[in-house]
Amino acid sequence: MLASMANQGASSSAAPFTKSWKNHVFLSFRGEDTRHNFTDHLYSALCQEGIVTFRDDNELRRGEEISNALLTAIEDSKISVVVFSENYASSEWCLDELVKILDCKESNQQSVIPVFYKVNPSDVRNHRGSFGDALANMERKYEDEMDKVKKWRAALAQAAALSGFPLDE
Repeated sequence: MLASMANQGASSSAAPFTKSWKNHVFLSFRGEDTRHNFTDHLYSALCQEGIVTFRDDNELRRGEEISNALLTAIEDSKISVVVFSENYASSEWCLDELVKILDCKESNQQSVIPVFYKVNPSDVRNHRGSFGDALANMERKYEDEMDKVKKWRAALAQAAALSGFPLDE
């Protein structure tokens, strides 16, 4: 399914407006959870099928704000695959990516495909378990910027409500 969506995205006739996509797919994931297993395998499989896939390979993040290059990569991708894993919500970068991804879904008619890697979609949607714990920590850290945390909460709920793929392995 992802391959056919990505290949459609490469052609401007598939979209209701003319937009040239630099990437077919943008991968959003928590590096420490999935970089050296699931995400590497997914990335390799997509590339083998000729699907142009953006994956941020920068393991060590400097600063707390998402880079402009990453925001541009999200904007330039027809599809975003969001790999929700146990520690996804503990990363401000991941949460900022998710907000941007959902903004682009609305403004650019991009597709978003959630993958629930060893997490329950309802825990993501309802902010339970590790997602609830991470958001509680974010509320303490950003007590003077609660609008930011509210955006993250809303983005998690919205993305988890999309049809996706739960994976236990």
